[in-house]
Amino acid sequence: MATLLEQLKGFTVVVADTGDIQAIETFTPRDATTNPSLITAAAQMPQYQSIVDDTLKTARNELGKDADESAVVTLAFDRLAVAFGLKILEIVPGRVSTEVDARLSYDTEATLEKARYLISEYEKAGVSRDRILIKIASTWEGIKAAEILEKEGIHCNLTLLFGMHQAVACAEANVTLISPFVGRILDWYKKETGKEYAPTEDPGVISVTRIYNYYKKFGHKTEVMGASFRNIGEICELAGCDLLTISPKLLDQLNSTEETLPRKLDPEAAAKMDLEKIAIDKAIFDKMHQEDKMAYEKLDEGIKGFTKALETLEEMLKERLTRIEGETRVNNAAADIFRVYDLDGDGFITREEWAGTDLVFDAIDVNHDGKITPEEMAAGLGAAIRLVEA
Repeated sequence: MATLLEQLKGFTVVVADTGDIQAIETFTPRDATTNPSLITAAAQMPQYQSIVDDTLKTARNELGKDADESAVVTLAFDRLAVAFGLKILEIVPGRVSTEVDARLSYDTEATLEKARYLISEYEKAGVSRDRILIKIASTWEGIKAAEILEKEGIHCNLTLLFGMHQAVACAEANVTLISPFVGRILDWYKKETGKEYAPTEDPGVISVTRIYNYYKKFGHKTEVMGASFRNIGEICELAGCDLLTISPKLLDQLNSTEETLPRKLDPEAAAKMDLEKIAIDKAIFDKMHQEDKMAYEKLDEGIKGFTKALETLEEMLKERLTRIEGETRVNNAAADIFRVYDLDGDGFITREEWAGTDLVFDAIDVNHDGKITPEEMAAGLGAAIRLVEA
């Protein structure tokens, strides 16, 4: 029997919800999504340090050695998500979602500026804008920004979506895709009611099902991509949704489970439903948002959470930049010292060329072959500096 993952791919586009490139290679999704939390986590993994370091070095080179550290980090921060996105696009055949700074969620003009910048960075790298989705929080201001971007041919993924008012506004704005957060809706209801919910009664599943049926009933082209899952039961109840973005952990569970997976969401069935069309404008949006306690609280919490992840990433980049530039200074100093003592220019410092004490020579000559290499000089000088700083 086919696995749940194999069957799911038959009627839903499976998207990897991760910045971990190795995980994407394992599960071969069509698309991939990232967010500030995922990028921050991936940036701390040893296997991706080269991406972080190269981004920081490029930013420093562009701005110059006298540029303020904060300016370098800001430029690198803007480009790091693109750097991960480019790596991901080498693997997936479809699209990658890259998120606008969550701190701009209530500023339409700033969101537009950042989105256009991100697209320009991808295009400079030779990637068509058709392969990029710009992720924007589903505030009224974010939705209005997305509406403008879509008219410019910049496709958008409206994230942190919890309420029907957000979904309707996105559809009316003709955005490409929305990401309703199934698991976070469930989290809120469990905390609010103290109840446990079976997958068929899961408030997040019910919310996405309602949005999907509404879109198909009224012919909206906006795609629905369920996100933020807590278990594979939620995923199975949304089989047939346009797209589902799933974490590597749950992808692995789906890939190792063999049982029949029936389709739950169907556009033809939705088109026959008796549903009422919802009118939306800013006043109605604001009213519905205030009245939907769950959506109001989760949107605010989500923006604050992504903001915290961004600030964590910025601090990490500052620390990494300091370390890289410290290593560069050590290496340059070591090279200068090496040239002074390498009298015959053969690439080694012998004991006869060394003007210092035997004790220091022996300490630097790690392999005790009677010759100091440039690498041994750099390592020895770096160790000495760290000892002094300690």
